[in-house]
Amino acid sequence: MSAENKQVTFASGKREIPAQKASKWYPAEDEPVNKKVRKTQKPTTLRPSLKPGAVLIILAGRFRGKRVVYLKPLSGGVILVTGPFKLNGVPLRRVNSRYVIATSTIVDISGIDLNKFDEKYFAKDKEVKKSKEEKFFEGGKKPEKKLVPEARKADQKEIDAAITRVIKQTPHLSAYISSTFSLSKGDRPHLMKF
Repeated sequence: MSAENKQVTFASGKREIPAQKASKWYPAEDEPVNKKVRKTQKPTTLRPSLKPGAVLIILAGRFRGKRVVYLKPLSGGVILVTGPFKLNGVPLRRVNSRYVIATSTIVDISGIDLNKFDEKYFAKDKEVKKSKEEKFFEGGKKPEKKLVPEARKADQKEIDAAITRVIKQTPHLSAYISSTFSLSKGDRPHLMKF
């Protein structure tokens, strides 16, 4: 018998009275109950073909079809890549590892320092939220174009200079990276060797 319940004795027998009575009213709709997650969180493991320095093809997003150089893994299955920007216009950016194809071409990036590039480096600055009235009176104005910070531009130039130096040593590699990948009629990607 639980400690919360009271026990009352009558001539005919015993009766338990609960300490907390059931609610008199019930909610009109059922309250949602979160499902129990049975899966355990596992650390992401990248494909063996994704090695630092590998040339990748981006499959989705703004830069789809572009060939980029893989620099290092970040947390949560996201990887750090760069164009280099001078060759094909792809800046230092994070890409989900599921949306890339690794090619057999590898660029030597062993001399490049990549320690400062992490999730905090790519975090967005928090903007001040405006009230509805302020937004209403600014209705006719065009939104201001966001400028890239000078520190980011300097980092991009530093990384690009180091990578393009290595790329120029291999013949035809700069033309290969600057060209885009696309499929045409009759191409079978599952049979292609990248």
